[in-house]
Amino acid sequence: MATSHQASGIQAARLDAAGIAENFSDLHPPYDAHEAAVAADRCYFCYDAPCMTACPTSIDIPQFIREIQAGHPESAARTILEQNILGGMCARVCPTETLCEEVCVRETAEGKPVEIGRLQRYATDTLMEKDEHPFTRAAATGKKVAVVGAGPAGLSAAHRLAMLGHDVVVYDAKTKAGGLNEFGIAAYKTTNDFAQREVDWLLQIGGITMDYCKKLGEDLSLDALKQAYDAVFLSIGLAGVNALRAPGEDMDGVRDAVEFIAELRQADDLTALPVGRNVVVIGGGMTAVDAAVQSKLLGAENVTIAYRRSREEMGASRFEQDLAASKGVKLMFNVMPVAVHGNGAAAEIELEYTQVTDGKVSGTGETVRLAADQVFKAIGQTLEGQPDALALEGRKIKVDASGRTSVAGVWAGGDCASGGEDLTVTAVAEGRDAAMDIHSSLMG
Repeated sequence: MATSHQASGIQAARLDAAGIAENFSDLHPPYDAHEAAVAADRCYFCYDAPCMTACPTSIDIPQFIREIQAGHPESAARTILEQNILGGMCARVCPTETLCEEVCVRETAEGKPVEIGRLQRYATDTLMEKDEHPFTRAAATGKKVAVVGAGPAGLSAAHRLAMLGHDVVVYDAKTKAGGLNEFGIAAYKTTNDFAQREVDWLLQIGGITMDYCKKLGEDLSLDALKQAYDAVFLSIGLAGVNALRAPGEDMDGVRDAVEFIAELRQADDLTALPVGRNVVVIGGGMTAVDAAVQSKLLGAENVTIAYRRSREEMGASRFEQDLAASKGVKLMFNVMPVAVHGNGAAAEIELEYTQVTDGKVSGTGETVRLAADQVFKAIGQTLEGQPDALALEGRKIKVDASGRTSVAGVWAGGDCASGGEDLTVTAVAEGRDAAMDIHSSLMG
């Protein structure tokens, strides 16, 4: 009889607990004080530093690295957190290789950037371990703001508004805060329940009340929120998942990648989490890579990412692609799903080779079949449950540069809003900037 590692179908305990613990350990282990000092020494402390311009939250990177170099990691943390209150999580999950580190002068000269992300983690972890909050609230303004959605944008907005003296109530549809930081990012990027520890630390500012299991459109209406509060900030994310639009996608074994990642992140025992022997992930973004790599780390034998365009057009960075390959994931480009085959449960997926003409993808007629007892859909998420009153742009809530929506008194930010890239760091910047605009508008 095949061992659980080799067994076909979707099985739990493909690896033992020790193997899984090793596989899901920290992707980038934290620096100790000496390593941080050596890494900080490599910074040129550029004037008009390109890394600062590349950071969506505009952290003063040369300043915080200089503070680490001088032996003041707590001061460095404060420099980071003034701009990005979720700097600890961003240090772990931010694609620094395509943002600050990509434009580092050391990277362009030597191909080895200053490791800004790991230095940022060293500073923020040092401060958070002291269990002190570096900011205090301003005098109470008497104004109340509702934040709908406790992901990075909502938490960032709530913290900034509370710091400015407003009372904030944060509503979320789930049973805990964090949004994609808690439910949507690979477990090896954020170990030891860091997302929740960061939320608890952020709430130490005071003035923020959390209210869970409240969903916009079901338990909350925008009209009622507008009447009860002086301002409303929407950060509801993208709850819907795009369909494959291929026959057989309703079979057992076909599921949303985000749902799989959320289940994995909330699991108490990863050996109990079932995974296929042959896994195929459809998509080309970070979610596709996270689902594929984690399937492999759980003990899946063959894992393939199938993407309909070329490697260069893939949403996941080259670092993420190489990470997947290093874990044994096969990357297939220019293929799209045309059918899932099986008798009630997925057994094979049929892919058609594609060509891209004038930016449009079309099939060539040539197909290939892969064994697949588990198929994950990672082909993008869609907005769901937004109020009809809000104008949309490109299937997201239309906002201006300050986060204002088409409805007076209502702001929006994060993945649900038009504009920036779908990144934690961008969402933090949008929440912070909307909070500043809400403050100006409330204080006249």
